[in-house]
Amino acid sequence: MINFKAATSAQELLQIEEMAKVIWHEHYTPIIGTEQVVYMLDKFQSIASMSEQIKNGYQYFLINQSKIPVGYFSFTKRGEELFLSKVYILKELRGHGIGKRAFEFIETKAREIHCNKISLTVNRNNFNAIKAYERAGFQNTGELIQDIGHGYVMDDYSMEKIL
Repeated sequence: MINFKAATSAQELLQIEEMAKVIWHEHYTPIIGTEQVVYMLDKFQSIASMSEQIKNGYQYFLINQSKIPVGYFSFTKRGEELFLSKVYILKELRGHGIGKRAFEFIETKAREIHCNKISLTVNRNNFNAIKAYERAGFQNTGELIQDIGHGYVMDDYSMEKIL
């Protein structure tokens, strides 16, 4: 049984922080290296940074399977667009339809808050994620390089799905 729970408590954000460490080290170290992973986890996925993001309008959700956290995602509304900031699932559970269910939930949320598209950014070397987004109906809309400090950049594609 898959369900999605808004993450608002310190305990839920701690669960996300711990899951992020596992997922990001496993997934992103081969793409961007350990040092940048550690920097980005602190900058974007620490309890303090997530709390600040929530204050600025982001919503975090835990993805639970039989009450056990197996992933998470975050989004915010930008005008008539829902920006999907993060979506991550534990490696051993990828390919089991959890991501598809998460995207269905996210699309429903986008429509509820009157968004006409969903946008996201994805590392241009994150080939499996790009394929998953394309299967979910997203299209590549261009390249985006963002300076995130300490000499690091996010070298991404922008993708969007019209609802």
